[in-house]
Amino acid sequence: MTRIVVDPITRIEGHLRIDVEVDGGVVKKAWSSGQMWRGIETILKGRDPRDAWVFTQRICGVCTTVHAITSVRAVENALQMEVPLNAQYIRNLIMGAHGVHDHIVHFYQLAALDWVDITSALKGDPAGAAKIGATLSDYQHNSVPEIAAVKERLTKFVGSGQLGVFASGYWGHPAMKLPPDVNLLAATHYLQAFDAQRTANKIVSVLGSKTPHIQNVAVGGVANPINPESQSTLTLERLYAIKSWIDALKDFVYNAMLPDIAAVGALYADWTKYGAGIVNYLSVPDMPLDTKGTQFELPGGYIDGGDLAKFKPITAFNDPYFRDGVAESVKHAWYTYADGGGTKHPFKGETTPGYTDFQDDGKYSWIKAPTFHGKRTQVGPLPNVVAMLLAGHAGTKKHLERTLAIAKAVGGKEIPLTALHSTIGRIAARGVRCAVLLDSLENQWNLLMANIAKGDYATFNPPEFPKGEVQGVGFHEAPRGVLSHWVVIENAKIKNYQAVVPSTWNAGPRDDSEAMGPYEASLVGNPVANTELPLEVLRTVHSFDPCIACAVHMVDLAGRPIAQVRAY
Repeated sequence: MTRIVVDPITRIEGHLRIDVEVDGGVVKKAWSSGQMWRGIETILKGRDPRDAWVFTQRICGVCTTVHAITSVRAVENALQMEVPLNAQYIRNLIMGAHGVHDHIVHFYQLAALDWVDITSALKGDPAGAAKIGATLSDYQHNSVPEIAAVKERLTKFVGSGQLGVFASGYWGHPAMKLPPDVNLLAATHYLQAFDAQRTANKIVSVLGSKTPHIQNVAVGGVANPINPESQSTLTLERLYAIKSWIDALKDFVYNAMLPDIAAVGALYADWTKYGAGIVNYLSVPDMPLDTKGTQFELPGGYIDGGDLAKFKPITAFNDPYFRDGVAESVKHAWYTYADGGGTKHPFKGETTPGYTDFQDDGKYSWIKAPTFHGKRTQVGPLPNVVAMLLAGHAGTKKHLERTLAIAKAVGGKEIPLTALHSTIGRIAARGVRCAVLLDSLENQWNLLMANIAKGDYATFNPPEFPKGEVQGVGFHEAPRGVLSHWVVIENAKIKNYQAVVPSTWNAGPRDDSEAMGPYEASLVGNPVANTELPLEVLRTVHSFDPCIACAVHMVDLAGRPIAQVRAY
Protein backbone atom coordinates (compact mmCIF):
# COMPACT_ATOMS: atom_id res chain seq x y z
CA MET A 1 0.00 0.00 0.00
CA THR A 2 1.42 3.38 -1.04
CA ARG A 3 0.29 6.63 0.61
CA ILE A 4 0.26 9.67 -1.69
CA VAL A 5 -0.07 13.18 -0.27
CA VAL A 6 -0.71 16.04 -2.71
CA ASP A 7 -0.43 19.28 -0.77
CA PRO A 8 -1.32 21.79 -2.00
CA ILE A 9 -3.53 20.86 -4.93
CA THR A 10 -2.84 23.53 -7.55
CA ARG A 11 -4.96 24.97 -10.37
CA ILE A 12 -7.77 25.49 -7.87
CA GLU A 13 -8.91 28.34 -5.62
CA GLY A 14 -7.79 27.93 -2.01
CA HIS A 15 -5.75 25.45 -0.01
CA LEU A 16 -6.62 21.78 -0.42
CA ARG A 17 -4.74 18.64 0.60
CA ILE A 18 -5.63 15.26 -0.86
CA ASP A 19 -4.34 11.96 0.60
CA VAL A 20 -4.89 8.63 -1.12
CA GLU A 21 -3.78 5.08 -0.45
CA VAL A 22 -2.96 3.17 -3.63
CA ASP A 23 -2.71 -0.60 -3.94
CA GLY A 24 -2.13 -2.39 -7.23
CA GLY A 25 -2.37 0.86 -9.18
CA VAL A 26 -5.86 1.66 -7.80
CA VAL A 27 -6.98 4.14 -5.11
CA LYS A 28 -8.39 2.23 -2.14
CA LYS A 29 -8.91 5.05 0.38
CA ALA A 30 -8.98 8.86 0.24
CA TRP A 31 -9.04 11.91 2.49
CA SER A 32 -9.99 15.47 1.49
CA SER A 33 -8.63 18.19 3.77
CA GLY A 34 -9.34 21.93 3.59
CA GLN A 35 -6.24 23.69 4.89
CA MET A 36 -7.47 27.08 6.05
CA TRP A 37 -10.15 28.49 8.34
CA ARG A 38 -12.66 30.92 6.88
CA GLY A 39 -14.22 32.51 9.98
CA ILE A 40 -16.50 35.03 8.23
CA GLU A 41 -19.46 33.68 10.20
CA THR A 42 -17.85 34.76 13.45
CA ILE A 43 -17.01 38.23 12.09
CA LEU A 44 -20.66 38.83 11.12
CA LYS A 45 -22.22 38.31 14.56
CA GLY A 46 -23.76 41.49 15.91
CA ARG A 47 -23.59 43.36 12.62
CA ASP A 48 -26.32 45.00 10.56
CA PRO A 49 -27.83 42.35 8.21
CA ARG A 50 -27.80 44.88 5.37
CA ASP A 51 -23.99 44.85 5.48
CA ALA A 52 -23.53 41.06 5.47
CA TRP A 53 -23.22 40.79 1.68
CA VAL A 54 -20.17 43.08 1.67
CA PHE A 55 -18.36 40.79 4.11
CA THR A 56 -19.46 37.48 2.62
CA GLN A 57 -18.15 38.47 -0.82
CA ARG A 58 -14.71 38.35 0.79
CA ILE A 59 -15.11 34.65 1.55
CA CYS A 60 -13.53 34.14 -1.85
CA GLY A 61 -11.62 36.09 -4.48
CA VAL A 62 -13.26 34.08 -7.28
CA CYS A 63 -16.85 33.37 -6.14
CA THR A 64 -17.58 36.98 -5.22
CA THR A 65 -20.89 37.93 -6.82
CA VAL A 66 -22.46 34.63 -5.80
CA HIS A 67 -21.90 35.26 -2.09
CA ALA A 68 -23.15 38.84 -2.36
CA ILE A 69 -26.41 37.87 -4.02
CA THR A 70 -26.99 34.78 -1.86
CA SER A 71 -26.44 36.87 1.26
CA VAL A 72 -29.04 39.50 0.35
CA ARG A 73 -31.43 36.69 -0.60
CA ALA A 74 -31.04 35.21 2.89
CA VAL A 75 -31.92 38.51 4.58
CA GLU A 76 -34.79 39.13 2.15
CA ASN A 77 -36.09 35.62 2.90
CA ALA A 78 -35.99 36.33 6.64
CA LEU A 79 -37.99 39.53 6.08
CA GLN A 80 -40.27 37.89 3.46
CA MET A 81 -39.50 40.73 1.06
CA GLU A 82 -40.38 41.12 -2.58
CA VAL A 83 -37.68 42.28 -5.00
CA PRO A 84 -38.51 44.49 -8.03
CA LEU A 85 -38.43 42.70 -11.37
CA ASN A 86 -35.69 44.95 -12.74
CA ALA A 87 -33.51 44.08 -9.77
CA GLN A 88 -34.10 40.37 -10.33
CA TYR A 89 -33.15 40.66 -14.00
CA ILE A 90 -30.02 42.73 -13.27
CA ARG A 91 -28.92 40.25 -10.60
CA ASN A 92 -29.60 37.39 -13.01
CA LEU A 93 -27.49 39.04 -15.71
CA ILE A 94 -24.61 39.47 -13.27
CA MET A 95 -24.87 35.87 -12.06
CA GLY A 96 -25.17 34.51 -15.60
CA ALA A 97 -22.15 36.43 -16.86
CA HIS A 98 -20.14 35.45 -13.79
CA GLY A 99 -21.09 31.81 -14.37
CA VAL A 100 -20.07 31.87 -18.03
CA HIS A 101 -16.74 33.45 -17.09
CA ASP A 102 -16.18 30.90 -14.32
CA HIS A 103 -16.95 27.86 -16.48
CA ILE A 104 -14.62 29.04 -19.24
CA VAL A 105 -11.84 29.52 -16.68
CA HIS A 106 -12.45 26.10 -15.18
CA PHE A 107 -12.26 24.10 -18.37
CA TYR A 108 -9.38 25.85 -20.09
CA GLN A 109 -7.20 27.26 -17.34
CA LEU A 110 -7.85 24.80 -14.49
CA ALA A 111 -8.92 21.38 -15.85
CA ALA A 112 -7.86 21.09 -19.50
CA LEU A 113 -4.15 20.76 -18.71
CA ASP A 114 -4.90 17.41 -17.05
CA TRP A 115 -5.88 16.11 -20.50
CA VAL A 116 -4.02 18.34 -22.98
CA ASP A 117 -0.25 17.93 -23.31
CA ILE A 118 1.16 21.37 -24.13
CA THR A 119 4.59 20.03 -25.06
CA SER A 120 2.97 17.63 -27.52
CA ALA A 121 1.26 20.64 -29.15
CA LEU A 122 4.69 21.73 -30.37
CA LYS A 123 4.65 18.72 -32.70
CA GLY A 124 1.26 19.65 -34.09
CA ASP A 125 0.63 20.95 -37.60
CA PRO A 126 -1.45 24.17 -37.77
CA ALA A 127 -3.12 23.00 -40.98
CA GLY A 128 -3.97 19.66 -39.39
CA ALA A 129 -5.32 21.34 -36.26
CA ALA A 130 -7.43 23.73 -38.35
CA LYS A 131 -8.84 20.80 -40.32
CA ILE A 132 -9.84 19.00 -37.12
CA GLY A 133 -11.45 22.20 -35.84
CA ALA A 134 -13.48 22.52 -39.04
CA THR A 135 -14.93 19.03 -38.54
CA LEU A 136 -16.16 19.99 -35.04
CA SER A 137 -17.75 23.38 -35.71
CA ASP A 138 -17.59 26.52 -37.83
CA TYR A 139 -15.71 28.49 -35.16
CA GLN A 140 -14.29 31.55 -36.92
CA HIS A 141 -10.95 31.56 -35.07
CA ASN A 142 -9.80 28.07 -36.10
CA SER A 143 -7.80 29.49 -38.99
CA VAL A 144 -4.34 28.24 -39.91
CA PRO A 145 -2.67 31.65 -39.31
CA GLU A 146 -4.17 31.97 -35.80
CA ILE A 147 -3.19 28.44 -34.83
CA ALA A 148 0.29 28.91 -36.31
CA ALA A 149 0.72 32.07 -34.22
CA VAL A 150 -0.11 30.12 -31.07
CA LYS A 151 2.38 27.41 -31.95
CA GLU A 152 5.03 30.07 -32.42
CA ARG A 153 4.26 31.53 -28.98
CA LEU A 154 4.49 28.10 -27.35
CA THR A 155 7.78 27.42 -29.12
CA LYS A 156 9.21 30.66 -27.73
CA PHE A 157 8.05 29.72 -24.22
CA VAL A 158 9.84 26.40 -24.39
CA GLY A 159 12.93 27.84 -26.08
CA SER A 160 13.33 30.43 -23.34
CA GLY A 161 13.07 27.80 -20.60
CA GLN A 162 10.12 29.73 -19.17
CA LEU A 163 6.86 27.82 -19.64
CA GLY A 164 4.94 30.47 -17.73
CA VAL A 165 1.40 29.28 -16.96
CA PHE A 166 2.31 25.86 -18.41
CA ALA A 167 5.22 25.27 -16.05
CA SER A 168 3.76 22.72 -13.63
CA GLY A 169 2.06 20.14 -15.84
CA TYR A 170 2.75 16.41 -16.00
CA TRP A 171 3.89 16.68 -19.60
CA GLY A 172 4.64 13.38 -21.31
CA HIS A 173 2.69 11.43 -18.69
CA PRO A 174 1.58 8.00 -20.02
CA ALA A 175 -2.05 8.87 -19.24
CA MET A 176 -1.90 11.76 -21.76
CA LYS A 177 -3.03 10.49 -25.15
CA LEU A 178 -4.38 13.29 -27.36
CA PRO A 179 -2.73 13.52 -30.82
CA PRO A 180 -0.40 16.52 -31.34
CA ASP A 181 -2.83 18.31 -33.70
CA VAL A 182 -5.65 18.06 -31.14
CA ASN A 183 -3.33 19.32 -28.42
CA LEU A 184 -2.37 22.28 -30.62
CA LEU A 185 -6.03 23.12 -31.31
CA ALA A 186 -6.82 22.96 -27.59
CA ALA A 187 -3.80 25.12 -26.75
CA THR A 188 -5.05 27.70 -29.24
CA HIS A 189 -8.44 27.83 -27.57
CA TYR A 190 -6.73 27.96 -24.16
CA LEU A 191 -5.22 31.33 -25.07
CA GLN A 192 -8.35 32.58 -26.84
CA ALA A 193 -10.34 31.77 -23.70
CA PHE A 194 -8.74 34.75 -21.95
CA ASP A 195 -10.49 37.12 -24.37
CA ALA A 196 -13.83 35.37 -23.82
CA GLN A 197 -13.41 35.65 -20.05
CA ARG A 198 -12.71 39.37 -20.35
CA THR A 199 -15.88 39.83 -22.43
CA ALA A 200 -18.02 38.09 -19.79
CA ASN A 201 -16.45 40.17 -17.06
CA LYS A 202 -17.38 43.39 -18.85
CA ILE A 203 -21.04 42.53 -18.24
CA VAL A 204 -20.39 42.00 -14.53
CA SER A 205 -18.37 45.23 -14.33
CA VAL A 206 -20.99 47.44 -15.98
CA LEU A 207 -23.93 46.09 -13.98
CA GLY A 208 -22.07 45.46 -10.72
CA SER A 209 -19.93 48.64 -10.78
CA LYS A 210 -16.71 46.59 -10.54
CA THR A 211 -15.39 43.06 -10.53
CA PRO A 212 -14.39 41.19 -8.52
CA HIS A 213 -16.47 42.19 -5.50
CA ILE A 214 -19.46 43.92 -7.06
CA GLN A 215 -20.85 47.05 -5.39
CA ASN A 216 -24.44 47.30 -6.61
CA VAL A 217 -26.54 44.81 -4.64
CA ALA A 218 -28.61 45.69 -1.59
CA VAL A 219 -31.15 44.01 0.62
CA GLY A 220 -34.31 44.81 -1.34
CA GLY A 221 -32.86 45.03 -4.84
CA VAL A 222 -29.94 46.71 -6.57
CA ALA A 223 -28.44 50.19 -6.55
CA ASN A 224 -28.63 50.60 -10.34
CA PRO A 225 -30.92 53.54 -11.16
CA ILE A 226 -32.59 53.26 -14.56
CA ASN A 227 -33.22 56.39 -16.60
CA PRO A 228 -32.91 56.23 -20.40
CA GLU A 229 -32.45 60.02 -20.46
CA SER A 230 -29.50 60.23 -18.04
CA GLN A 231 -25.91 59.24 -18.81
CA SER A 232 -25.18 58.72 -15.09
CA THR A 233 -27.57 55.74 -14.84
CA LEU A 234 -28.10 52.39 -16.55
CA THR A 235 -28.76 53.78 -20.02
CA LEU A 236 -29.87 52.11 -23.23
CA GLU A 237 -26.36 52.63 -24.57
CA ARG A 238 -24.90 50.51 -21.75
CA LEU A 239 -27.63 47.91 -22.09
CA TYR A 240 -26.99 47.49 -25.82
CA ALA A 241 -23.27 47.18 -25.14
CA ILE A 242 -24.12 44.29 -22.81
CA LYS A 243 -26.15 42.66 -25.58
CA SER A 244 -23.20 42.93 -27.97
CA TRP A 245 -20.95 41.17 -25.42
CA ILE A 246 -23.50 38.38 -24.97
CA ASP A 247 -23.54 37.89 -28.74
CA ALA A 248 -19.73 37.88 -28.87
CA LEU A 249 -19.55 35.09 -26.28
CA LYS A 250 -21.76 32.77 -28.31
CA ASP A 251 -19.18 31.93 -30.96
CA PHE A 252 -16.57 30.85 -28.42
CA VAL A 253 -18.85 28.92 -26.05
CA TYR A 254 -20.98 27.21 -28.70
CA ASN A 255 -18.28 26.58 -31.31
CA ALA A 256 -14.99 26.24 -29.40
CA MET A 257 -15.66 25.27 -25.80
CA LEU A 258 -18.46 22.71 -26.23
CA PRO A 259 -16.75 20.92 -29.17
CA ASP A 260 -13.45 20.86 -27.23
CA ILE A 261 -15.13 19.28 -24.22
CA ALA A 262 -16.94 16.76 -26.41
CA ALA A 263 -13.74 15.82 -28.26
CA VAL A 264 -11.73 15.41 -25.05
CA GLY A 265 -14.53 13.32 -23.59
CA ALA A 266 -14.61 11.06 -26.65
CA LEU A 267 -10.85 10.58 -26.76
CA TYR A 268 -10.74 9.83 -23.04
CA ALA A 269 -13.92 7.74 -23.02
CA ASP A 270 -12.34 5.33 -20.53
CA TRP A 271 -12.70 8.09 -17.93
CA THR A 272 -16.47 7.70 -18.04
CA LYS A 273 -15.78 4.62 -15.86
CA TYR A 274 -14.09 6.57 -13.07
CA GLY A 275 -14.96 9.25 -10.57
CA ALA A 276 -18.70 8.83 -10.05
CA GLY A 277 -18.48 8.78 -6.25
CA ILE A 278 -21.61 10.12 -4.53
CA VAL A 279 -24.57 10.04 -6.91
CA ASN A 280 -27.10 11.72 -4.64
CA TYR A 281 -27.48 14.96 -6.62
CA LEU A 282 -28.69 18.32 -5.28
CA SER A 283 -29.29 21.53 -7.20
CA VAL A 284 -31.56 24.54 -6.72
CA PRO A 285 -33.65 26.61 -9.13
CA ASP A 286 -32.30 29.99 -10.21
CA MET A 287 -32.83 33.04 -12.38
CA PRO A 288 -36.05 34.16 -10.58
CA LEU A 289 -38.71 35.54 -12.90
CA ASP A 290 -41.06 37.06 -10.31
CA THR A 291 -40.71 39.35 -7.31
CA LYS A 292 -41.26 36.58 -4.73
CA GLY A 293 -38.85 33.90 -5.90
CA THR A 294 -41.49 31.32 -6.80
CA GLN A 295 -40.90 31.16 -10.57
CA PHE A 296 -37.51 30.43 -12.15
CA GLU A 297 -36.02 30.15 -15.60
CA LEU A 298 -33.64 27.35 -14.57
CA PRO A 299 -35.07 24.44 -12.51
CA GLY A 300 -33.43 22.44 -9.73
CA GLY A 301 -34.13 19.54 -7.40
CA TYR A 302 -32.82 16.41 -5.71
CA ILE A 303 -32.02 13.00 -7.25
CA ASP A 304 -31.59 10.10 -4.87
CA GLY A 305 -28.86 7.56 -5.63
CA GLY A 306 -28.46 8.58 -9.26
CA ASP A 307 -31.91 7.13 -9.98
CA LEU A 308 -33.38 9.41 -12.63
CA ALA A 309 -36.86 8.25 -11.67
CA LYS A 310 -36.39 9.71 -8.18
CA PHE A 311 -36.33 13.40 -9.00
CA LYS A 312 -37.91 15.77 -6.50
CA PRO A 313 -38.12 19.40 -7.68
CA ILE A 314 -37.21 22.32 -5.42
CA THR A 315 -39.61 25.05 -6.42
CA ALA A 316 -39.17 28.25 -4.39
CA PHE A 317 -36.91 30.22 -2.05
CA ASN A 318 -39.22 29.14 0.78
CA ASP A 319 -39.30 25.45 -0.18
CA PRO A 320 -39.34 23.56 3.15
CA TYR A 321 -37.84 20.45 1.52
CA PHE A 322 -34.59 22.34 1.01
CA ARG A 323 -34.77 24.53 4.12
CA ASP A 324 -35.32 21.62 6.51
CA GLY A 325 -33.00 19.11 4.82
CA VAL A 326 -29.54 20.63 5.37
CA ALA A 327 -27.28 19.75 8.31
CA GLU A 328 -23.54 19.85 8.97
CA SER A 329 -21.32 17.41 10.85
CA VAL A 330 -18.01 18.30 12.55
CA LYS A 331 -16.98 14.83 13.72
CA HIS A 332 -14.00 14.87 11.34
CA ALA A 333 -13.63 18.66 10.98
CA TRP A 334 -11.53 21.01 13.11
CA TYR A 335 -14.55 22.52 14.85
CA THR A 336 -16.44 21.81 18.06
CA TYR A 337 -20.10 22.12 18.94
CA ALA A 338 -20.88 23.42 22.44
CA ASP A 339 -23.20 20.55 23.28
CA GLY A 340 -20.89 17.97 21.70
CA GLY A 341 -23.52 17.14 19.10
CA GLY A 342 -22.54 15.56 15.82
CA THR A 343 -24.72 17.48 13.35
CA LYS A 344 -26.53 20.81 13.39
CA HIS A 345 -28.94 22.60 11.11
CA PRO A 346 -27.33 25.81 9.79
CA PHE A 347 -29.76 28.03 11.73
CA LYS A 348 -28.23 26.51 14.87
CA GLY A 349 -24.76 26.10 13.39
CA GLU A 350 -21.54 27.02 15.19
CA THR A 351 -18.14 27.97 13.83
CA THR A 352 -15.82 27.32 16.75
CA PRO A 353 -12.32 26.19 15.69
CA GLY A 354 -10.68 23.23 17.42
CA TYR A 355 -7.49 22.23 15.62
CA THR A 356 -5.99 18.79 16.41
CA ASP A 357 -3.52 18.16 13.57
CA PHE A 358 -4.26 15.69 10.75
CA GLN A 359 -5.77 12.46 12.10
CA ASP A 360 -6.69 9.72 9.61
CA ASP A 361 -9.48 8.42 11.85
CA GLY A 362 -10.16 11.66 13.70
CA LYS A 363 -10.33 15.31 12.67
CA TYR A 364 -8.50 16.23 9.48
CA SER A 365 -10.13 19.20 7.73
CA TRP A 366 -11.29 22.80 8.17
CA ILE A 367 -14.35 21.89 6.06
CA LYS A 368 -17.55 20.60 7.66
CA ALA A 369 -19.47 17.61 6.29
CA PRO A 370 -22.96 18.59 5.05
CA THR A 371 -25.81 16.12 4.55
CA PHE A 372 -29.17 16.48 2.82
CA HIS A 373 -31.90 14.64 4.68
CA GLY A 374 -29.15 12.56 6.27
CA LYS A 375 -27.27 11.68 3.07
CA ARG A 376 -23.95 12.82 1.59
CA THR A 377 -24.75 14.69 -1.58
CA GLN A 378 -22.87 15.94 -4.64
CA VAL A 379 -23.51 19.44 -5.96
CA GLY A 380 -22.28 21.22 -9.08
CA PRO A 381 -22.99 21.43 -12.83
CA LEU A 382 -23.50 17.66 -13.13
CA PRO A 383 -26.36 17.51 -10.58
CA ASN A 384 -27.74 20.74 -12.03
CA VAL A 385 -27.70 19.58 -15.66
CA VAL A 386 -29.28 16.23 -14.77
CA ALA A 387 -31.98 18.01 -12.74
CA MET A 388 -32.73 20.49 -15.52
CA LEU A 389 -32.90 17.64 -18.02
CA LEU A 390 -35.38 15.73 -15.85
CA ALA A 391 -37.41 18.91 -15.37
CA GLY A 392 -37.77 19.18 -19.15
CA HIS A 393 -35.58 22.24 -19.69
CA ALA A 394 -35.33 22.55 -23.48
CA GLY A 395 -31.99 24.38 -23.61
CA THR A 396 -30.26 21.79 -21.46
CA LYS A 397 -31.57 18.98 -23.67
CA LYS A 398 -30.41 20.81 -26.83
CA HIS A 399 -26.85 21.48 -25.66
CA LEU A 400 -26.39 18.05 -24.06
CA GLU A 401 -27.58 16.25 -27.20
CA ARG A 402 -25.21 18.32 -29.33
CA THR A 403 -22.27 17.57 -27.00
CA LEU A 404 -23.00 13.84 -27.08
CA ALA A 405 -23.40 13.94 -30.88
CA ILE A 406 -19.97 15.57 -31.35
CA ALA A 407 -18.43 13.05 -28.95
CA LYS A 408 -20.00 10.20 -30.93
CA ALA A 409 -18.65 11.62 -34.20
CA VAL A 410 -15.14 11.91 -32.73
CA GLY A 411 -15.08 8.62 -30.83
CA GLY A 412 -17.14 6.54 -33.22
CA LYS A 413 -19.48 5.17 -30.57
CA GLU A 414 -22.66 6.12 -28.76
CA ILE A 415 -22.18 7.63 -25.31
CA PRO A 416 -25.06 6.84 -22.93
CA LEU A 417 -26.52 9.38 -20.52
CA THR A 418 -25.22 7.28 -17.62
CA ALA A 419 -21.67 8.16 -18.71
CA LEU A 420 -22.27 11.55 -17.09
CA HIS A 421 -21.78 9.87 -13.69
CA SER A 422 -18.01 10.18 -13.99
CA THR A 423 -14.97 12.43 -13.95
CA ILE A 424 -15.28 13.30 -17.63
CA GLY A 425 -19.08 13.59 -17.33
CA ARG A 426 -18.65 16.23 -14.65
CA ILE A 427 -16.54 18.31 -17.04
CA ALA A 428 -19.02 17.80 -19.89
CA ALA A 429 -21.90 18.96 -17.70
CA ARG A 430 -20.01 22.14 -16.87
CA GLY A 431 -19.72 22.91 -20.59
CA VAL A 432 -23.41 22.26 -21.14
CA ARG A 433 -24.31 24.51 -18.22
CA CYS A 434 -22.09 27.26 -19.61
CA ALA A 435 -24.07 27.20 -22.86
CA VAL A 436 -27.36 27.15 -20.92
CA LEU A 437 -26.27 30.21 -18.92
CA LEU A 438 -25.39 32.01 -22.13
CA ASP A 439 -28.90 31.32 -23.46
CA SER A 440 -30.30 32.58 -20.16
CA LEU A 441 -28.23 35.77 -20.36
CA GLU A 442 -29.89 36.65 -23.65
CA ASN A 443 -33.36 35.92 -22.26
CA GLN A 444 -32.77 37.95 -19.08
CA TRP A 445 -31.58 40.89 -21.18
CA ASN A 446 -34.75 40.71 -23.28
CA LEU A 447 -36.91 40.54 -20.14
CA LEU A 448 -35.17 43.57 -18.63
CA MET A 449 -35.54 45.60 -21.82
CA ALA A 450 -39.22 44.68 -22.13
CA ASN A 451 -39.90 45.66 -18.53
CA ILE A 452 -38.15 49.01 -18.94
CA ALA A 453 -40.17 49.61 -22.12
CA LYS A 454 -43.32 49.32 -19.98
CA GLY A 455 -42.12 52.32 -17.98
CA ASP A 456 -41.08 50.29 -14.93
CA TYR A 457 -37.81 51.76 -13.60
CA ALA A 458 -37.99 50.42 -10.02
CA THR A 459 -34.89 48.63 -8.72
CA PHE A 460 -35.21 48.74 -4.91
CA ASN A 461 -37.68 48.12 -2.07
CA PRO A 462 -36.48 49.36 1.35
CA PRO A 463 -36.28 46.64 4.04
CA GLU A 464 -38.01 46.91 7.42
CA PHE A 465 -36.69 44.91 10.37
CA PRO A 466 -39.17 43.70 13.00
CA LYS A 467 -38.46 43.43 16.71
CA GLY A 468 -37.64 39.96 17.95
CA GLU A 469 -36.12 37.09 15.98
CA VAL A 470 -36.51 36.11 12.32
CA GLN A 471 -34.50 33.68 10.23
CA GLY A 472 -34.00 33.14 6.54
CA VAL A 473 -32.09 31.16 3.95
CA GLY A 474 -30.87 32.36 0.59
CA PHE A 475 -29.71 29.98 -2.10
CA HIS A 476 -28.13 30.21 -5.53
CA GLU A 477 -26.97 27.64 -8.09
CA ALA A 478 -23.41 28.95 -8.21
CA PRO A 479 -20.83 27.78 -10.80
CA ARG A 480 -19.68 25.00 -8.46
CA GLY A 481 -23.14 24.08 -7.22
CA VAL A 482 -25.59 24.82 -4.42
CA LEU A 483 -24.61 27.84 -2.33
CA SER A 484 -26.75 28.72 0.68
CA HIS A 485 -26.50 31.39 3.37
CA TRP A 486 -28.44 31.04 6.62
CA VAL A 487 -29.10 34.03 8.85
CA VAL A 488 -30.77 34.48 12.24
CA ILE A 489 -31.64 38.13 12.95
CA GLU A 490 -32.61 39.43 16.38
CA ASN A 491 -33.70 43.04 16.83
CA ALA A 492 -32.18 44.03 13.47
CA LYS A 493 -28.75 42.52 14.29
CA ILE A 494 -27.18 39.26 13.11
CA LYS A 495 -27.44 36.66 15.86
CA ASN A 496 -26.08 33.75 13.79
CA TYR A 497 -24.79 33.33 10.25
CA GLN A 498 -23.70 30.22 8.37
CA ALA A 499 -22.58 29.76 4.76
CA VAL A 500 -22.83 26.25 3.31
CA VAL A 501 -20.83 26.56 0.09
CA PRO A 502 -20.52 24.16 -2.87
CA SER A 503 -17.06 22.97 -1.89
CA THR A 504 -18.34 22.29 1.63
CA TRP A 505 -20.74 19.78 0.10
CA ASN A 506 -18.14 18.25 -2.21
CA ALA A 507 -14.84 18.59 -0.34
CA GLY A 508 -16.10 17.78 3.14
CA PRO A 509 -14.56 14.97 5.22
CA ARG A 510 -16.36 11.91 6.54
CA ASP A 511 -19.55 12.58 8.48
CA ASP A 512 -20.98 11.19 11.73
CA SER A 513 -21.76 7.86 10.08
CA GLU A 514 -18.25 7.69 8.52
CA ALA A 515 -19.67 8.23 5.02
CA MET A 516 -17.11 9.79 2.70
CA GLY A 517 -17.60 13.14 1.01
CA PRO A 518 -17.91 13.41 -2.80
CA TYR A 519 -14.22 14.16 -3.45
CA GLU A 520 -13.17 11.19 -1.34
CA ALA A 521 -15.74 8.78 -2.75
CA SER A 522 -14.97 9.80 -6.34
CA LEU A 523 -11.27 8.98 -5.92
CA VAL A 524 -11.80 5.44 -4.67
CA GLY A 525 -11.33 3.06 -7.61
CA ASN A 526 -9.38 5.55 -9.72
CA PRO A 527 -6.29 4.22 -11.50
CA VAL A 528 -2.86 5.68 -10.68
CA ALA A 529 -0.15 4.73 -13.19
CA ASN A 530 2.73 6.49 -11.42
CA THR A 531 2.55 7.26 -7.70
CA GLU A 532 5.20 9.97 -8.11
CA LEU A 533 3.07 11.71 -10.78
CA PRO A 534 -0.55 11.14 -9.68
CA LEU A 535 -2.17 12.87 -12.65
CA GLU A 536 -5.26 10.69 -12.35
CA VAL A 537 -5.93 11.99 -8.83
CA LEU A 538 -5.79 15.57 -10.09
CA ARG A 539 -8.14 14.79 -12.98
CA THR A 540 -10.95 13.72 -10.69
CA VAL A 541 -10.38 16.43 -8.07
CA HIS A 542 -10.17 19.16 -10.73
CA SER A 543 -13.40 17.93 -12.33
CA PHE A 544 -15.23 19.37 -9.29
CA ASP A 545 -13.52 22.77 -9.77
CA PRO A 546 -12.46 23.08 -6.10
CA CYS A 547 -12.94 26.49 -4.53
CA ILE A 548 -11.76 26.25 -0.94
CA ALA A 549 -11.17 29.88 0.12
CA CYS A 550 -9.16 32.88 -1.10
CA ALA A 551 -6.01 31.49 -2.70
CA VAL A 552 -2.38 32.52 -2.30
CA HIS A 553 -0.26 32.32 -5.44
CA MET A 554 3.49 32.00 -4.90
CA VAL A 555 6.57 32.33 -7.07
CA ASP A 556 10.08 31.49 -5.88
CA LEU A 557 12.57 33.74 -7.67
CA ALA A 558 15.35 31.22 -7.06
CA GLY A 559 13.43 28.61 -9.03
CA ARG A 560 13.03 26.25 -6.09
CA PRO A 561 9.90 24.04 -6.06
CA ILE A 562 7.06 25.41 -3.94
CA ALA A 563 5.19 22.12 -3.57
CA GLN A 564 5.86 18.47 -4.19
CA VAL A 565 4.07 15.13 -4.12
CA ARG A 566 5.16 12.63 -1.49
CA ALA A 567 4.68 8.89 -2.02
CA TYR A 568 5.74 6.53 0.74
